[in-house]
Amino acid sequence: MAARAGAGDRRWLLRLVIAFAFSQAAVSMARPAVSYRALALGADERAVGVIAGVYALLPLFAAVPLGRRTDRGRCVPLLAVGAVLIGVGCGLSGTAGSLAALAAWSGVMGLGHLCFVIGAQSIVARRSSPAEQDRNFGHFTIGASLGQLVGPVAAGLLVSGHDGAMGRTSALALVVSAGVAAVSLTCLRRIEAPVIPAGTTTGPGKKPKRRGKTEPAKKSKPGKVSVWRILRTRGVPSGILVSLAVLSATDILTAYLPVVGEERGISPTVIGVLLSLRAAAAIACRLVMTPMIQRMGRTVLLTGSCLLGGLLCAGIALPVPVWGLALMLVALGFCLGVGQPLSMTTVVRAAPEEARSTALALRLTGNRLGQVAAPASAGLVAGVAGTGAPFMMLGLLLLGAAGLGVRSTPRDPAPAPATPAPAKAPEVPQEPAVPAEDSGDRR
Repeated sequence: MAARAGAGDRRWLLRLVIAFAFSQAAVSMARPAVSYRALALGADERAVGVIAGVYALLPLFAAVPLGRRTDRGRCVPLLAVGAVLIGVGCGLSGTAGSLAALAAWSGVMGLGHLCFVIGAQSIVARRSSPAEQDRNFGHFTIGASLGQLVGPVAAGLLVSGHDGAMGRTSALALVVSAGVAAVSLTCLRRIEAPVIPAGTTTGPGKKPKRRGKTEPAKKSKPGKVSVWRILRTRGVPSGILVSLAVLSATDILTAYLPVVGEERGISPTVIGVLLSLRAAAAIACRLVMTPMIQRMGRTVLLTGSCLLGGLLCAGIALPVPVWGLALMLVALGFCLGVGQPLSMTTVVRAAPEEARSTALALRLTGNRLGQVAAPASAGLVAGVAGTGAPFMMLGLLLLGAAGLGVRSTPRDPAPAPATPAPAKAPEVPQEPAVPAEDSGDRR
C-alpha cells in the first residue's frame, strides 16, 4: 500500500529501535528501583506485588481507545506523549514519600510506556510488507532488549542497601531514569515521514495520489470493526494469550528478582547484572530469529520456547548458587525472546488490515491484564508460600502458553516453500492467471 512506500529505506527502523531502547531503558531502570524504594518505605512482598500491578492498571483501560485513535491518525505524537509520561512517572516516583504515591506515579509510567509501544508497533506494522514482518518486529524488539540490558545494570549500580541508604539511592535511580526517557524524544524525527503523505494528498507516483485521497475513507472503518470481531479472528486470541504469558514472566522476573536477592543475600548490583544477562540473551535470540523460523517453523519455535521457559522459571525457585541462576536466566532470556515478536506477527497477519493498530492494542491490553493480575497473584502467593512461589506460578503459566502456541500460528507453516513446491508445480501457471486480471484492473 501507499503507506509502505519507501519501506526499502530502513533508517526509520533504526531510529525507532534507538528511541525504543532509551524509553525501555528508563522503564527497566525504574521498575527494580521502584521495588527497592517500596522496600525502603516499609513494603512487604504483597505490597511490592500490588505496586507492580498498578503499573499496568491505567494501560488496561486505555489501550483499545489509543489503538483506535492510531488506526485513524499518526503514530509519532503518541510516541512523544509516551516518552513524556514515562519521564514524569519515573521522576515523581523518586520523590514519592508514601506507598500510595509511589503506586500512582508507577501507573503514570506504565501509561506512558503503553502509549509509546502502541505507536511504535503500529509504525512497524504499517511500514513492513508481509515478508518483512518477522524480521522488522524482531529487530524492533531488540530495542526493548537493549533497554532491558542497560536499565537493570544502571539501577543496580545506583541503588545501594548499605547503611540504610536504599531510600536515597533508589530515588536517585528513578530521577536518572527520567532523564533517560527524555533522550528518546530526540530520536523521533522522520520515523513516520513517508506515511503522512500517503494518508493525506501527496502520495508518490500516479495512482498512489488518488489512493492517498481515498485512504481517509478507509481509515474511518477501524471504528466500525468491533473488538468482538477482532477477537474472533483466528490467530488473534492465541497470539494475545501467548504474549500475556511471556510478558508476565518478564515482568515478575524484573519485580521479584530483587526480592529474591534480598532474601538470599545477593547484592543489587549482582541482581542488575542477572537481569541484564536475560535481556542480552533475548537480543541474541532476535538476531537469529529468521534462521530459526526457517528451520523449525513458527509453531514449533513458539511452543518449544514456552515449554522450556516454563521449566526454567520453575527452576529459579530452587536454592541454586548465583552462577546457576545466571545460566538459568540466560537460557530463559533466549526462550522469552521468541514470544513477543512472533505474537506481534501473528496478531498483525490475522487481524483485519484496517484495524491492525486496534488488534495490537488488544494484544497490549492482554499484556497489561497479565501485568496487573500476575504481580498481584505473585504477591499473594509469595506472602503465603515464600518468594520462590511466584516463579513456580510463572512456570505453570508458560507451560499453558506452550499448549496455546500449538494453535497460535495455524497459517504460518504454509510459507515453507520446500515441500509444497514440487506438488503444486503444475497448478502455479493456473493460479496467476486469475490474479492477473485483478492486477490489470488496478492499473
